[in-house]
Amino acid sequence: MLERRSPDLVLIGIAGLLTAIGIVMVFSASSAVAYTQYQDTTYYLKRELLWAGVGWAALFAAVRFDYAKLRPLAPLMFAIAVALLVVVLVPHIGTVSGGARRWLSLRFVSFEPSELAKLALVLFIARLLSARADGARSFRSVGFPVLFCVGVCFVLVMREPDLGTALMLLLTAFVMLFAAGARPVHLLLEACTVVPAVLVFIYGSPYRRERFLAFLHPWKDPTGTGYHIIQSLYALGSGGLFGLGLGQSRQKFGYLPAQHTDFIFSIIGEELGFIGAAAVLVTFLAFTYRGIRIAMQADDRFGFYLAVGITASITLQAFINVGVVTSSWPVTGVPLPFISYGGTSLATTLFAVGILASISRGRRQRVAALDISRRKAS
Repeated sequence: MLERRSPDLVLIGIAGLLTAIGIVMVFSASSAVAYTQYQDTTYYLKRELLWAGVGWAALFAAVRFDYAKLRPLAPLMFAIAVALLVVVLVPHIGTVSGGARRWLSLRFVSFEPSELAKLALVLFIARLLSARADGARSFRSVGFPVLFCVGVCFVLVMREPDLGTALMLLLTAFVMLFAAGARPVHLLLEACTVVPAVLVFIYGSPYRRERFLAFLHPWKDPTGTGYHIIQSLYALGSGGLFGLGLGQSRQKFGYLPAQHTDFIFSIIGEELGFIGAAAVLVTFLAFTYRGIRIAMQADDRFGFYLAVGITASITLQAFINVGVVTSSWPVTGVPLPFISYGGTSLATTLFAVGILASISRGRRQRVAALDISRRKAS
């Protein structure tokens, strides 16, 4: 038998719902600034629709692709991702915006290599973990190589600088190691290696330190480091239970920075109220459940670890973003998956969902049976 199962249509439906919410909210949140900057209220909407089309094409291609074929490609994809992270740091090649060098600009399009690196790192870690029957029990054979690979990406991303993405790399790897059965002492050792590096970066600059800690006392510097958080809380608070109505946000008119990117959830809360914001969170929880379910039903170890990594990466990013806009987490510049404006993020996330749906389809039965027989023989 060469047939595979049907993909998880609920997962794909959730991704479609979140993408649709994102398109509507990007238009609502960006129309004012788009008109001010480009005299075109649909400027960001048109680009978001284009990237959504690219992302959904990538999703459907990934669904049809046998995810197991990604395993031998993982080292090459990781090497390409690292090379792009290096290239983006080269002056006159990487594009600087907002004081950070994070983008590579081609003639008609620009993209963030760090978004590609998140998925490439998950693929590579899944390959490393699936190579051993005991997962991550051995620090020398698995734990240290994972720590080294994460460290390489972490250092390069921090050089941009992009603290939010760097933390996402660390947290995703930690979840994957935990799922692989890493010993607590090994996880503690890795945490003791990484946490000091993060603290050195944050406390190495007074501005970064004050910005990182601003969520604790945003009104201490209401026009400086606390400005983003205060305006975000104003937006959420003014939404009340049912919101001001779609398109009726007041904070998007020059008050709330990054209203269509990192702080788009604040506009959701303002326009759709607590009900709308809670519905978005419930949708992400449903996505998490489907991702975990797919991981538990995966046909092989590689599929299990890959599903865990993709689900953790998207879910953690979503709830960290919500934590930032509600002043529950330091401002780290992490977009809301599916919803925030950003072409590379949206396309990469949808492609990752396609891989997750491919895992839900399982491997071709003849190949899967051969893999099982080989494991039994060994």
